[in-house]
Amino acid sequence: RDDINDLGIQKVLKIVSKMGYVNLETAGYSDDGKIYGLDPAEFKKICNDLGMKPTSAHLSHFIGDDMNKDLAWWNTAIEAHKKAGMKYMVMPVSPINEKASMDDLKRYFSDYFYQIGLAAAGAGIKFGYHNHDYEFKQIEGQTIYDLMLENSSPDHIFFEMDVYWVKRGGKDPVEYLKKYPNRFPVLHIKDETAIGASGTIDFKPIFEQAYANGMKDWYVEVERYDGTPQEDVQKSYDFLNNAAYVK
Repeated sequence: RDDINDLGIQKVLKIVSKMGYVNLETAGYSDDGKIYGLDPAEFKKICNDLGMKPTSAHLSHFIGDDMNKDLAWWNTAIEAHKKAGMKYMVMPVSPINEKASMDDLKRYFSDYFYQIGLAAAGAGIKFGYHNHDYEFKQIEGQTIYDLMLENSSPDHIFFEMDVYWVKRGGKDPVEYLKKYPNRFPVLHIKDETAIGASGTIDFKPIFEQAYANGMKDWYVEVERYDGTPQEDVQKSYDFLNNAAYVK
C-alpha cells in the first residue's frame, strides 16, 4: 500500500508477481469507476499479462440520505469490478460498533447489504464484509459479529474473516469457522507485521478448519512492517509457501 503511493501501481504489480503472488485483492477503487486510476479492463490486462488475477476488491460506501442514490453508486462499482474480472466485492468497514443500536445493525446487514449482495449476484459477483476487532464488542449483551452473521442473508452476504482482528478482539478464529462453517469462503491471513513474524497466531488450525469448510480463497494482508513493505510481503509469501498445511 505504501509503495503504491511512491512507485505507482504498475511497478508494484510487477514486484509482487515476481515474488510469486497470483491471486490479488484490490483496495483502490474511486468514484470515477477506475481501479488505482486505471480503467478496470486495463487493470485486469496488466495483472493477467504478469500471470496474476484480480479476484477481490475492498471498497466502501456508507448509507446516506438517499438509499436509491447509495445503491446506484454500488451498481456503478459492480459494473467496474465485473469488467476487472472480480469474484468478490468486500465492504471492509461499517459504522456498527458498541454505540450502535440493533436497528442500526439490521438497517445495514438485513437491508442495505442485502440489496448490494442482490445486485452483485446479478453480475456474477459475491458481496462480503470484512471485520476488524470492534465487531467483538457487544450490543445489548450480544457480540456484534454474531449479530452481523445472524442478521444477514447467507445467500447474499459472505464474511471475509480477518484472522488477526478476530484474535485482537479476544476471540478464536477456529471457533468461528466451526460455529458458522458456511459463512467464511474467504479469509484474510494477517499478523502484526509479516505473516508468521509475531509467533502469536497459530495459522495451522485456521487453515485446516477453513479447508475442511470448503474455503474458496484467501489473501495475505500486511498492514504494518518490521522492514520495508517489500521485505515483509516477501517474508509473508515465503512463510506460507513453506508451510506444509497451506495447499
